[in-house]
Amino acid sequence: MSDKSIESMLQEWRDNVEGETLQCGFAPQFAELEELSSELASMARNLEAGDASHVTNAFFKDLEFGTAGLRGVIGAGTNRMNVYTVARATQGLADYLNAHFENPSVAIARDSRHKGELFVDVAASVLAANGIRALIYPRVEPTPALSFAVRDLGCSAGINMTASHNPAAYNGYKVYGPDGCQITSEAASEISERIARLAYFEGEGAPCAKTVDFQQASFDGTISWIGEDTIARFIDAVLAQSQEEPGDSEAPLSVLYTPLCGTGLECVSQTLERIGIPYVNVVPGQDLPNGDFPTCEYPNPEERDALEPGIDACRAAKAAGRPHDLLLATDPDADRVGVACEDGDDYTLITGNEMGILLMDFIARKKAARGESLSRSVAVTTIVSSAMADSIAAEYGFELRRVLTGFKYIGEVIGRLEAAGEADRFMFGFEESYGYLAGTHVRDKDAVVASMLICQMARYWRAQGKTLVDAMRDLYAAYGWWLNRTVSIAYPGADGDARMKDIMARLRTEAPAKIAGRAVAGVVDYAHDKTGLPSANVVEFRLEGDCKVIVRPSGTEPKIKLYLFAKDESRDGAEALLDALEAAGRKLLN
Repeated sequence: MSDKSIESMLQEWRDNVEGETLQCGFAPQFAELEELSSELASMARNLEAGDASHVTNAFFKDLEFGTAGLRGVIGAGTNRMNVYTVARATQGLADYLNAHFENPSVAIARDSRHKGELFVDVAASVLAANGIRALIYPRVEPTPALSFAVRDLGCSAGINMTASHNPAAYNGYKVYGPDGCQITSEAASEISERIARLAYFEGEGAPCAKTVDFQQASFDGTISWIGEDTIARFIDAVLAQSQEEPGDSEAPLSVLYTPLCGTGLECVSQTLERIGIPYVNVVPGQDLPNGDFPTCEYPNPEERDALEPGIDACRAAKAAGRPHDLLLATDPDADRVGVACEDGDDYTLITGNEMGILLMDFIARKKAARGESLSRSVAVTTIVSSAMADSIAAEYGFELRRVLTGFKYIGEVIGRLEAAGEADRFMFGFEESYGYLAGTHVRDKDAVVASMLICQMARYWRAQGKTLVDAMRDLYAAYGWWLNRTVSIAYPGADGDARMKDIMARLRTEAPAKIAGRAVAGVVDYAHDKTGLPSANVVEFRLEGDCKVIVRPSGTEPKIKLYLFAKDESRDGAEALLDALEAAGRKLLN
């Protein structure tokens, strides 16, 4: 971060944007300049009136670049997503790629968020100016399609303009390595260092982003479009993970689907059609890409509010005598998927942990029924995902590996298996935050393949007179009520980051002896203990009675997450334990 005052940075941005002394000759669209100028002027007026909150939050730091790239509120300032922060980050990435690759190329995609197309143009222009070929998806596409394209097209990296399930005010900039995984910590650190050497504007005593005219670069081939054949190969790779036998697809299944105004409709509907679901009903008002996400504040398939329009449509269809077997919802970049099923008089949302367990059991069950040995198979999940996964692995005899939070770590396991000539061993991976993957066609969570498998699984259990909710209850009856809950506590503003750091430091130096009346049997500090995993800012409290509390700051948002784990012989008992753990955890983070 610069040692300039916030007031001087505000004035510098006003001078450059309003005076159109633009970054290294890059000229944003005129409307974009007007928006930035208007916002900067508003900050100045508020500052003169004694309200410094807006300008402080916009300028108190540079938007941080990490393994998840950039993510932030769209707007003017160093701590915001705008054409200048995107160009600066892309120049840092370009410097990294030119230092490590000969003739590098980058695949670029975007979701439905505001400014996505503009940010793609900016990134491509900067890459082209640095002699790096940019290959762009011509329309919105899912995150897994970007991960697939990186490997399919032999690119050195990938960029996806997405803020996943954040509110409409956000956008992001996610970077992938040549393996299709999100970049490693080492790569992110080097790119971040290169970004820090760069200025936002010319004349600041440091280099800034190089740019070329987008149209000219597209004429000379430095910028080009990713063809329809790439998406076709992606869908073929998804279909290769089908778990159904000939004849299974003839069983009827009625699906109501919502892409939550994001990118999933094209790939999900094509995939479901090809597994024998010829007509996918789509939730009205949530079908087309729309960066405003008008039907829900948080386009997150974990949240019931986001699924309420779909649940209402399910109720209406049932009243009309045309009930749906399940409601599928993918998030805006279609890497995560949530499900609601009719359950008596209501509709129950299946949690991310529950769906991970259901899919793991389903795939293992189908493989075993085909006579396949699972002794070499490997499933992967995270340290914050359901402990029931260990019981499923023991039942079927496959290996279960646990990694840090973040699907890139699951992707890295696949990469190591592939390097050893054992990619066929990978069976399934999941994380509690609604991310799933079967197959090695991508190295990130994939809501397209997950949607296909969920529908096949629903068809399988429907043939036995059960819903997915019924199937999950059967698993609880067999293995015990292993329940989980994730609680997020926000720490917004300029002081939020410092508060989060203080809390994590205190937990390490003043670990509690008891949490919710249960003795702390052990503490694992993933930043310092020898766990065999990369260092991470995570602290785990292992409690008596198979309970756990894990504390982890988010890598992309100003919040700390509490992961709560409870086990009991009954649902009521496990829920009561979770309530007690949540109350104690909130107090711990106060």
